[in-house]
Amino acid sequence: MNSYCIPTIIGESGYAEIIAALEPAQNGEPAGSRIGRFGDVAISSHFQPIFSLSHRRIVGHEALMRGHGPGQTPISPLDLLGRANRDYPTLLHLDRLARATHLHNFAAQPEADGWLFINMSPEVFLNGPNLKADELVSALLRDTGLAPQRLVIEVLEEAVQDNSRFQAAVEFFRSLGFLIALDDFGAGHSNFDRVWSIRPEIVKLDRSIIVQAAADPKIRRTLPQIVSLLHEAGAMVLMEGVETADEAYIALESDVDFVQGYYFGRPAPRVSTDASAGLAVNDLWQTFDARWLRDKRSYHENIAPYFNALGYASVLLSAGRSLEEACASFLELENAAFCYLLDAQGQQIGTNLWSSDASPNQDARFAPLAKTKGARWARRPYFRRAVENFGKVQVTRPYLSISSASLCVTLSCSFKVNGELQVICGDVRWEQR
Repeated sequence: MNSYCIPTIIGESGYAEIIAALEPAQNGEPAGSRIGRFGDVAISSHFQPIFSLSHRRIVGHEALMRGHGPGQTPISPLDLLGRANRDYPTLLHLDRLARATHLHNFAAQPEADGWLFINMSPEVFLNGPNLKADELVSALLRDTGLAPQRLVIEVLEEAVQDNSRFQAAVEFFRSLGFLIALDDFGAGHSNFDRVWSIRPEIVKLDRSIIVQAAADPKIRRTLPQIVSLLHEAGAMVLMEGVETADEAYIALESDVDFVQGYYFGRPAPRVSTDASAGLAVNDLWQTFDARWLRDKRSYHENIAPYFNALGYASVLLSAGRSLEEACASFLELENAAFCYLLDAQGQQIGTNLWSSDASPNQDARFAPLAKTKGARWARRPYFRRAVENFGKVQVTRPYLSISSASLCVTLSCSFKVNGELQVICGDVRWEQR
């Protein structure tokens, strides 16, 4: 076990106390680099690159605290923070000292551009409006020459319990010119209400999300919708903890804005440059292009029989044939579930026509939903798109069918019979696709 001493701090550490604890870095580091002295512990900085997938370049770095005790023994940041957390003045001093160290070490590297993401203890963050944080920050930015809009304050979403204090702290640090990043979103205490109320500029998705998406096709399919919802809430989305090529591909197909993780670059004392770190992003785009074309071809090959069969059904129905006769070819296809007919208002005409290997009673728990005669499906994309694209077969994304309580895609096509608009729909089971 590491043996080291930390100071006991009395009162609020201001600019003078923080500057007094900064020492010039060792030889070989850029001029202006600093080490923070915290009792026996020397605090230094590591920087991990953050990439924009669209720009294909580094747009920032996250500053990570590193500690070394006597004899250069590495000290876990979590262990150090845990000991400092025993009393608030000591925690505040360490938090501010680490940030001051990061600002100096980032500014000392001419190649360091873009944003600097800085972690802040939740308790220190919440108390920001009640302390002299603005004076300290202004002085440190003046010393380092960094503009406030280049700083992104990361706040742990799961550690915040008081929404009113959280909101006040967000507004305080935003008034200083900083951006706000909600960290570890999806780690177990996620709350979209907090995203809507504080409007963070960036939401960082916890690594657990990408791990689950890589292991579960259902989660992978829904991840782009989560990202889309965050975008609609006004936030840019950063996927952190990307460690493998497959995880990187999932991040790209999910339409996240930024990525961070070992696959793209490990934390290091020196910031990364596009020349040294951009190859991973370029390789990822090449893989994405090739896989997208392959997946597109595979999808069209899989859906084509259903597409053709439903289009043929619409022709037969417009000629006055019965639903049973018109849909026979469609329902003979593997994984075809059922067909149904809608009028011009999206109201179902008659009941579902099921295939021979499917049944409305496959899961008795959802029996109350089995009867669909007269149901109104006008809100569904498959109805609206069919009406807007007359005579052309439409296909939805996979979704949970309320009629069968299973994952499906719905094909639909509008037609006219006796001058009246109708829409024929066919559901295909999509669980294993």
